[in-house]
Amino acid sequence: MRSAQRPGAVDTVLHGAFARIRPAMPLSLTALLSCWFRSLIVALALALTAGGAAGQKAPPVVVVIGDSLSSGYGVPAGEGWVDLLQRKLQAERYRHRVVNASITGDTTAGGRSRIDALLAQHAPAVVIVELGGNDGLRGGSLDAMRDNLAAMIAASKRAGAKVLLVGMQLPPNYGPQYTQRFREVYAELAKAHALPLVASLVDGFGEKLELFQPDRIHPLPAAQPRMLDNVWPKLKPLLGKTAA
Repeated sequence: MRSAQRPGAVDTVLHGAFARIRPAMPLSLTALLSCWFRSLIVALALALTAGGAAGQKAPPVVVVIGDSLSSGYGVPAGEGWVDLLQRKLQAERYRHRVVNASITGDTTAGGRSRIDALLAQHAPAVVIVELGGNDGLRGGSLDAMRDNLAAMIAASKRAGAKVLLVGMQLPPNYGPQYTQRFREVYAELAKAHALPLVASLVDGFGEKLELFQPDRIHPLPAAQPRMLDNVWPKLKPLLGKTAA
């Protein structure tokens, strides 16, 4: 034999509300009002739940717009420095979500052509600009590179994002004058726009060939944590408070 089921909270309230009027009321009307009150209570509960969810702010976004050094070229999925950044943010109790908009082979001209759409789509709190390496490796115009980077910085700031600029170093075979001017572009932009600057993702291990793929340009998986270590000290002050 089944034991009698205990009335729920809604049943208890409804029983009290209708106990006095039920004898004088047709059974069909009693059932109709009972059903209406049940629906009302459920609707109110759903509205309160939805209101609480709507009150939660979406996590702030960090957009990384870079080239193969940030896209993870030659590195297993999930092991690039940008992937490690997302895990570090979580470990440090930051709510930020990382969007990796890096494309292998991209240049500052390519980044400039994409930046407005990225800003409109993601409304980032922080933009990390890591471009220019391919401009330099192709011996491109440094004035054009500077203009493209400046345009990306200005667009990001207009959109309300903080900007972290990441520089790059060229191999010495490009000549001392070109390589020095290449480095100066980043330093000048950082000073002109009051930006934090990471001198290079490979700073501190650029001469250690054992940490690079056979092309001697792209770091191995073992070097990805070092790349993040170069970025983190300059990025952290831009993130604001951690999650409570």
